[in-house]
Amino acid sequence: MRLIARLVPVLLLGASLAVPIAAQRAAKPAAGPTPHWPDRRVNFGPLPGGKGHWNTGVGNLSEANVKMDGAFLVDPKDIDRIAPFQPWAKALVQYRLDTRGKDDPHPRCIPPAGPRQFNTPYGLEIVDQPELKRMLVLSGGGSRSWRVIYMDGRPHPAGDDVNPTYYGHSVGHWEKDTLVVDTVGFNERFWMTRRPTGMVHTDMLHLIEHISRPDFNTLRYEVTIDDPGAYTRPWTASWNIPWTTEEVEEYFCQDNNKDTGQLVGGDTP
Repeated sequence: MRLIARLVPVLLLGASLAVPIAAQRAAKPAAGPTPHWPDRRVNFGPLPGGKGHWNTGVGNLSEANVKMDGAFLVDPKDIDRIAPFQPWAKALVQYRLDTRGKDDPHPRCIPPAGPRQFNTPYGLEIVDQPELKRMLVLSGGGSRSWRVIYMDGRPHPAGDDVNPTYYGHSVGHWEKDTLVVDTVGFNERFWMTRRPTGMVHTDMLHLIEHISRPDFNTLRYEVTIDDPGAYTRPWTASWNIPWTTEEVEEYFCQDNNKDTGQLVGGDTP
């Protein structure tokens, strides 16, 4: 009995310590503050001397981490919730759903343009070049391509000067700690999202993107899609992308295509 009496307080103490220790292990560490450059612009990259990139994972979004006006990626059986389609655009997306995205240009090494650049596997980096008054968005997946965002106040080209491209013509400015990017001049050769939906667009596509870093570990991406050729009204989607301290893996689609399952409508995500 004396031994039991001595053991009980020890056991109770151990139990009381076990709860906060377990809770501490289960708790997600708090993210650090948003990093800034000396002139107070947000730094979208690693700290000086560090490394890392924005980890887009396997590139598939779900309703759990996407907020939308209408929807962006949802159950393909519920196509009426996906976006405010023009009739022809809805029919084309339905065809892409029915054929399991077999015609997706991205597995054929076409660049991931528009919103797709922010949910393509192998992640991305955002590089600030203030001496050149521009920013670069570097894609790790596919063809390892880059997009230029001009920060010098220039206008978009007009008339015969417009040259439709995959990434379009992007101009940006800061609104406090948010990078606001206005992009026009797209071609029609890419899909705006991965399978299953394969979102459509026309050369009338106009994107307004709001990119921010609310804390060290989070990139917040919000895009408003204005394309009267494919949709009946503008609509908006947004999601978060986590930071990883790993460097971007070298991957060239042309040399080591890891997405061939989509070429025949296979089950590769």
